Amino acid sequence: MLFLFLATICVNMFFEAGAVSWTSTPFSPPSVPLAVRSPYLSVWLPQGAGSALNDQWPQSWTGQDIIGWAGFAKVDGTAYVWMGSPGVPNVTFTKATQKSLQSNFVLTAGPVDLNITFLSPVEPSDLVNQSLPLSYYSISATSNDGKSHNVQIYVDISGEWVGGTRDGVTNQMQYASDIDHISQGSAYHSTLSVTGTTYQTGQDVVVRAQFVNNGILNNTLDTDFPPVVYSVGHARDPAIQYIVINNGRQEQSSYFWSRFSAMTDAIETFLKDYDDALIRADEYDKQINDAASKISSDYASLVALSIRQTFGTIEITAPRQSDGSLDTSKVLTFMKRSIKTVNTVDVIYPSWLLFLYSNTVIARSLIEPLLQYQSTGQYPNAWCVHDMGSNYPNATGHNDGLDTPLPIEESGAMLIMALSYTQWSSDLDLIKTYFDILEQWTQYLVANTLYPANQMSSDVFTGPLANQTNLAIKGIIGIQAMAEMAALTGDSARSANYSSIAATYVQQWRQLATSASGSHLILALLRTNIVPSDVYDMLAHPDCWYNGKADTYGLILDTRNTYTKPDWSIFTAGIVTSTDVRDQIVSAIVMFAADGQNNLPLADWYDVNTGRQEASSANFARPVVGAHLALVPAPNTTFPSSGSTGGPIGPSSSPASPKPRKSGSPATKGYGGVAVITFTLLAVLCTTICLADTML
Repeated sequence: MLFLFLATICVNMFFEAGAVSWTSTPFSPPSVPLAVRSPYLSVWLPQGAGSALNDQWPQSWTGQDIIGWAGFAKVDGTAYVWMGSPGVPNVTFTKATQKSLQSNFVLTAGPVDLNITFLSPVEPSDLVNQSLPLSYYSISATSNDGKSHNVQIYVDISGEWVGGTRDGVTNQMQYASDIDHISQGSAYHSTLSVTGTTYQTGQDVVVRAQFVNNGILNNTLDTDFPPVVYSVGHARDPAIQYIVINNGRQEQSSYFWSRFSAMTDAIETFLKDYDDALIRADEYDKQINDAASKISSDYASLVALSIRQTFGTIEITAPRQSDGSLDTSKVLTFMKRSIKTVNTVDVIYPSWLLFLYSNTVIARSLIEPLLQYQSTGQYPNAWCVHDMGSNYPNATGHNDGLDTPLPIEESGAMLIMALSYTQWSSDLDLIKTYFDILEQWTQYLVANTLYPANQMSSDVFTGPLANQTNLAIKGIIGIQAMAEMAALTGDSARSANYSSIAATYVQQWRQLATSASGSHLILALLRTNIVPSDVYDMLAHPDCWYNGKADTYGLILDTRNTYTKPDWSIFTAGIVTSTDVRDQIVSAIVMFAADGQNNLPLADWYDVNTGRQEASSANFARPVVGAHLALVPAPNTTFPSSGSTGGPIGPSSSPASPKPRKSGSPATKGYGGVAVITFTLLAVLCTTICLADTML
């Protein structure tokens, strides 16, 4: 039996004496993920300089809205607060531990220690589990004085979970949203029925007082109180409105509906799976930590902070068939950028690393909406579209062609991602299906990439600039990527033609882009087969030009300003052979994350001198932190998955996870070692460190 509680849960527990132990994390991040599973289930603890779980109210990822989530404990009749800030005496915060998928807090309530674990599963090998918009939290208590104690635990949530309006009625409106809330769907707060569980809904001061005074709730529902449901989750159906041929609209539902017909069934299965989910999470954490720790402990802590932030921005979907069931052969994944744009190409691009690392089905399904849409001919420009729409969850394209224009940036990115997916998955279906649109973008690059016009790069906040070196090389690599794709499909003539063009262009680019001293390129590049090895070696030398160029919090993006982007910096760390230089870059980013000045989810745009993140909601809590995995060796095993939710995990033409590679193959060198695939997706993502802003 499953209890769905509209607001509050109270559990009576009796704890015997026992030992407690914990581990400390390397640093306190600016904001701790509590429940981060989807764009509209993204709840964080603003920690800054080490605020405790019971010092602050949880917030949405923007930091603009409190998310009411309060926790109390009564120990031998004395009430304490362990989460939120509702004006009751606090327990004593003791320790916080961060892993890739878990945030753990240990707090002391008089003679009892409380252990609170927030688990937001990441299960890329199981699309049903991965698409469930639900998150766990667990609570246990241990005596710290060797005696037995009577403990009651209370938790409540409030209306902020389903709407941003705190002083009025919020009406359901399909596909209507602001930056961090959607006016559609339901919130769920749930637990399995166990002896000693009570519940109640009502005004916060009434319900909390009932627990503080009595230690139990009265098992009543206040029918005059607005009906709200929560399960540490938020679900809606349909999830996405997606443009199809002839400006039609197709409704996309979350993939987990392929297994469940009712939300209560999904929640009950989810709750019953907790013990196994925790085991899988521990295995996932260990895999990630073991791999990242081979670089450094600083790097491992940075990677751990990036996983939930990246996966928490996507929704895996499929359309319904005429009988109401989901067509699981047509998986599409949608990503919400922080300012509501849908599947932004240059945001997918850096995060692409994590999705390729985790499951090529998810990787393909992220770029396929862009390929499908532009193959219909509705987008009027010759280059690749910037995004699938500016009002998530409406993936309705830009039939007017007035999206943010990043022609070379996005066209090159899509070509590189299409090739890297194909080489990583051994699935030729994607490039065969969309060959024509891929070639269209290649033709645009052939005509425009050597001398880029006054265009913007991915770093749009720097503004447009003509002849940007990084745009030129990215476009050239895009052309060569098309040559590789043509070869894979058996079109040797096209392959030879594009390879010849790319080879000619790169020689001209080299002459234009090398500094007068010959010590560095005007904008950084990463190794690809098209770039002469001596140019790469100029940058990768242990005493390379990067050594000593970092400020307190890292490498500047370029010489126009003193800010940086850590995703690009990590890519730069991937090209140097000096471990000292690499570790300097990584440690500077960790210093930014740990210095206590900021209290929002990890930003990807900040000042290298002050460590202050830029005051823009567009550049924090973004999935681009998936780029932080650039130094992690490619996996030779799949991530742990569960059969508990069963069902197919995606199209049969795409493998569920990266295929193991033979030892010594390029993939085992790690993404940052850079010719991971013939034209790695890392190929010249960097816009880091320039002495001039244009070609010489």
